[in-house]
Amino acid sequence: MTSANKLSPGDTIGILGGGQLGRMLAQSAASLGLKTHIFCPDPSSPAFDVSATFTVAPYEDVDALNLFANAVSVVTYEFENVPGNTAAHLNARVPVRPGVRALEVSQDRLFEKQFLSGAGVAIAGYADINSQEDLENALATFGGEGVLKTRRFGYDGKGQLMIRGAADIPGAFDKIGAVPAVLEALIPFDCEVSVIVARDLNGSCKSYDIARNHHENHILKTSTVPAGVSEDTLEAARKMAEQIVNGLDYVGVMGVEMFLVRDGSTEKLLVNEVAPRVHNSGHWTQDACLTSQFDQHIRAVAGWPLGAADRHSDVVMENLIGFEADAWDEVLTEPNARLHLYGKAETREGRKMGHVNRISAKTV
Repeated sequence: MTSANKLSPGDTIGILGGGQLGRMLAQSAASLGLKTHIFCPDPSSPAFDVSATFTVAPYEDVDALNLFANAVSVVTYEFENVPGNTAAHLNARVPVRPGVRALEVSQDRLFEKQFLSGAGVAIAGYADINSQEDLENALATFGGEGVLKTRRFGYDGKGQLMIRGAADIPGAFDKIGAVPAVLEALIPFDCEVSVIVARDLNGSCKSYDIARNHHENHILKTSTVPAGVSEDTLEAARKMAEQIVNGLDYVGVMGVEMFLVRDGSTEKLLVNEVAPRVHNSGHWTQDACLTSQFDQHIRAVAGWPLGAADRHSDVVMENLIGFEADAWDEVLTEPNARLHLYGKAETREGRKMGHVNRISAKTV
């Protein structure tokens, strides 16, 4: 790594996206002596409150992007639906980390599955769906069940349709908007888990412990660490995550979501999807590790060495969704709880308003 790739304290990191992930990245950057410049079209973005500079403009505004590129030393992003043309335009002027390739893969579920298969990690069966006929043919090979997902722009349960029997099949393709999709085989999994992995400019990787994730209404509610898996499974998850980031020549933090399948005493992991950014299921690292996922991402994109990913405490991270955040004062009375609020101007049902990490002595 040359000095040209390495930022110095006082340099500025550009962040595409002004939500809570951008906010927490900016807070970590500030603690490391780095400045941030947030670029987001939403004038009420909560990340603006904690960044040195911000730009309010559409992601397609070329003039604004050029000014942004000239003002920063490196660009990163807090969400995976950054327009491909935006990332490519910036990458011609300033390093974008993670790179454009990671966006291309993660923005299209078919591309993602093809990449994961090529990277040598286990995934559930899937089929490319472009019509109702494609869907019906694929379901015939999947035992009449599956999860139909749009190839692009789906998250927190959006753009998805569960098919559990014959009654769910007619018109299913139209119900997701008659857009290109994938059908995933239904997996009888024990639970959903995830691992946060980081990779630096030199190709060195560090992975955090597995988190056991619980969802409510398709939104992550809690992440629990330790996850109650074997040491072999923990190492397998780390290896799979590192295969993925190495295959993408990735720089930064990635969230890798997996299914844990149990057959008696045997545990098996199947990768569900990846997120090329800091991830909700990694928020526990803020209070249970010396180096949080946000610090780790800033270190990586700045060209700095990664920090330790070891865990010093057990932890349960709980998302505060919608009006649950109104009980912030109650959380503050809990002796082992750390509250993180996102500063969003409007509370809405289903909106992530904050989270709390509840810490206990490390047992495993």
